[in-house]
Amino acid sequence: MTEPTTQHTSATSAATPPPPLRHRSHRIRTLVALLILIPVVVFSLWAWVTLGYTYSNGHRGGYVQKISKKGWLCKTWEGELAMANLPGTMPEIFRFTVRKDSVALLIEKNVGKRVSLSYEQHRGVPTTCFGETEYFVTGIRAVP
Repeated sequence: MTEPTTQHTSATSAATPPPPLRHRSHRIRTLVALLILIPVVVFSLWAWVTLGYTYSNGHRGGYVQKISKKGWLCKTWEGELAMANLPGTMPEIFRFTVRKDSVALLIEKNVGKRVSLSYEQHRGVPTTCFGETEYFVTGIRAVP
């Protein structure tokens, strides 16, 4: 018995050619874009949630000791309020951040005077670019 012989044509015997270079570079660009885009989106959502959600809010009274605009790239208003409960005791220092220039200018006018600061506490803010503290002052009231 003779076995039938089959002839292979060059089309069927050749290995499948690699995908065109265009498809490979498109996949690489998509992968790189996703590797950059995903962390940016996660960071943006994290900042949006922490700055939008107020953990606590309240008022602190004392004497404004200092307010200054600080930072290399991200300029933020940072200040200190000295809170003394009893005359002659060491004051407790309340460090705060101000996001609005109008509020910061009002605080600046009241340096050395007794004031009451309204604040919101935002925990977990991702970087110091938004403020060095987690206490963001939203208002000021002079105390006679």
